[in-house]
Amino acid sequence: MHNRTAAAYAAQAATTPLAPFQIERREVQPHDIAIEILFCGVCHSDIHQARNEWGGTTFPVVPGHEIVGKVTAVGAEVKKFKAGDTVGVGCLVDACGDCSECRDGLEQFCPGGVFTYNSTGKDGKLTYGGYSTSVVVHESFVLAIRSTLPLEQIAPLLCAGITTYSPLKHWGVTKGTKVGVVGLGGLGHMAVKIAHAMGAVVTVLSSSEKKRDDALRLGAASYATTSDPRTFEQYANHFDLILNSVSGSHSLESYLSLLRRDGTMVLLGVPEQAATLHPFPLIMKRRQLAGSLIGGIAETQEMLDFCAAHNIGSDVEVIPMHYIDQAYERMIAGDVRYRFVIDMNSLR
Repeated sequence: MHNRTAAAYAAQAATTPLAPFQIERREVQPHDIAIEILFCGVCHSDIHQARNEWGGTTFPVVPGHEIVGKVTAVGAEVKKFKAGDTVGVGCLVDACGDCSECRDGLEQFCPGGVFTYNSTGKDGKLTYGGYSTSVVVHESFVLAIRSTLPLEQIAPLLCAGITTYSPLKHWGVTKGTKVGVVGLGGLGHMAVKIAHAMGAVVTVLSSSEKKRDDALRLGAASYATTSDPRTFEQYANHFDLILNSVSGSHSLESYLSLLRRDGTMVLLGVPEQAATLHPFPLIMKRRQLAGSLIGGIAETQEMLDFCAAHNIGSDVEVIPMHYIDQAYERMIAGDVRYRFVIDMNSLR
């Protein structure tokens, strides 16, 4: 039975803490799936949008796009899912379905894409995310979860997992590929696990020694501190691919110098200040500097199945909903190993 009223937490303004809020979810349409949310991961972009750091936030905002739960009701035309199924919802809940991006299975780049929260749906209404007890989503944007791991470990795969899987796949990582991961946080720790499972030789580049043991446990073959200038000599012209997950300001040139000829550095983090870049490190070795977003729906399902096959989940700290503001402060301070996940039973 689909109860349209959902308990949630929302930010009413950029400077106020998140607080209890009630949402009216839509009626289940023929192609819709109603989901009881069990866990929702906390992504750094949740903070950016709750605090309007990127601009363009419409308040009240209910963040959350790393959603796992159980199907409670399906529309009359739904074939893929039934009540009781375990499912996930990531950053996207709709797209136009007709543009070249959608036709190529790259819904994340659709100009008419509808994000899980702080976005305008096709009905003209604001979308509200996973910091809530339930959600209704078009079946095309609902993902099957087949992993046997605890659901709280799977939730962050819906953003952190696909954000790192997609570039690893796109740039052809395979057995023996030398992959550098800059920053060992929510994204970085997933990059290490997934790249390692693909057979890559992974090096974590982190600012201090404190995460060395973690990096090696997660699957890195080596670990280097970027505060030590010798690191940049040791790994000069070394990597095939670097995934840069850092969202603080840093020098792109010094990391580009670590790529071999024709190597690529992919930016996944968004610093507040725009980076400056001299062309020489690119020109001298035909290196590439690229960016990557999440992934399309088919690729997200592929990632979930890959992680299930390799028993990959996220390293999480489960929190109650009312702890969210403390969790935000701890995330900003880098004090989480490696993803907060909200237990939605704390809202019921």
